[in-house]
Amino acid sequence: MTPEQDLRADLEKAFDYRGDVTITKKDGATVEGYIFDRHVGSGLGDSYVRLIPKNDQARISVAWSEIAGLSFSGRDMAAGKSWETWVRNYMERKAAGEKDIGLHPEALD
Repeated sequence: MTPEQDLRADLEKAFDYRGDVTITKKDGATVEGYIFDRHVGSGLGDSYVRLIPKNDQARISVAWSEIAGLSFSGRDMAAGKSWETWVRNYMERKAAGEKDIGLHPEALD
């Protein structure tokens, strides 16, 4: 794969990730936050991600051509919170003899 293809694949994974990522820009600056949108253009110059920086609600855009690297720096907030996990927990509690049990979401911290 080319470096551009690698970056595109990494950004698609980052978009699907439900936690914070840290983007390192080519100028050395970093920005950490949640990627909530992306625009895929014909090249890196007209493609960008939109994110909400950690500890700030302002939305910013970062052009793909400015990105030197990225890392998954925050916990995936939906990890382990699938329907299958809820059903497994319910069945375990039922098998243990608990009564009046229901399926309730776990706290997001």
